[in-house]
Amino acid sequence: MLEVELAIGADHAGFELKEQLVPWLRSLGHEVVDLGAHEMDPDDDYPDFAAAVAEAVQSGRFERGIVVCGSGVGASITANKVPGVRACLCHDTYTAHQGVEHDQMNVVCLGGRVIGIELSKEILAAFLSASFIPEPRFQRRLDKLIAVEKGLRGESSG
Repeated sequence: MLEVELAIGADHAGFELKEQLVPWLRSLGHEVVDLGAHEMDPDDDYPDFAAAVAEAVQSGRFERGIVVCGSGVGASITANKVPGVRACLCHDTYTAHQGVEHDQMNVVCLGGRVIGIELSKEILAAFLSASFIPEPRFQRRLDKLIAVEKGLRGESSG
């Protein structure tokens, strides 16, 4: 697995899982910056942490991001609102590596109330060891995705 610079964040529902993942990721040699929550607060909100991670990835400061909320759904929806971020909810290893290889996914979202630590580690290992495959078909699809994001769908060819 390549060493990767990571931003990670979680709300109260993902806090416990995040707290277990950060030291594990660091033990593998990854640079991990924890964007919060830094304490358990049952009144915090997932959009705050998902947006912080997504914006950190968008800025180029981090190669990839990880967001953990209760189901992972809200984190995924929020992160995908940030231009240039391709976030996906992953609860299996195939989706975690295929999302990077085919779609250049750069943020993975996990459900802290859905999966446990061991599966999370397997998913993150798959996510972090994957690279985009620059085959013409994957690049063509990524270009179309970016055109949709920029509001240029009608102007793209194909």
